[in-house]
Amino acid sequence: MANTLGIIKPDAVSRKLAGNIIAKIEKSGLILRGMKVVKLSKDDAQRFYAVHESRPFYKSLVEFMTSGPVVVMVLGGHSSIERWRELMGATDPAKAKYNTIRREYGTSVEKNVVHGSDGPDTAKAEVAFFFREDEILPKGQ
Repeated sequence: MANTLGIIKPDAVSRKLAGNIIAKIEKSGLILRGMKVVKLSKDDAQRFYAVHESRPFYKSLVEFMTSGPVVVMVLGGHSSIERWRELMGATDPAKAKYNTIRREYGTSVEKNVVHGSDGPDTAKAEVAFFFREDEILPKGQ
């Protein structure tokens, strides 16, 4: 029962969608084990998205992710990584399945309202990027 990271991106926060997204998360059965609102610095965004540094969208991604506050969350529960990715939907909102967060609220590939870890190793590193151990509720709580 590994934890995973979820981010409600600046486009969703500015459109006041965080509550709707959190409600969908809770209805899905995923467990909120940690949550906070942060404003990423350019340095933090560059470090967090360093894996994409050679990609053509890296610069605009960093600019976008520093454009406003984000809500970072530790999500837990059985198969949390897979379940969160399924609930988010495809990166391109137009290609995402119905009833997914990106299909409902995303407006473009870049402005797709949420981020999620893509696997166990990434989830562990991404959660540790934003949260200390004492900021995460233990399993079973």
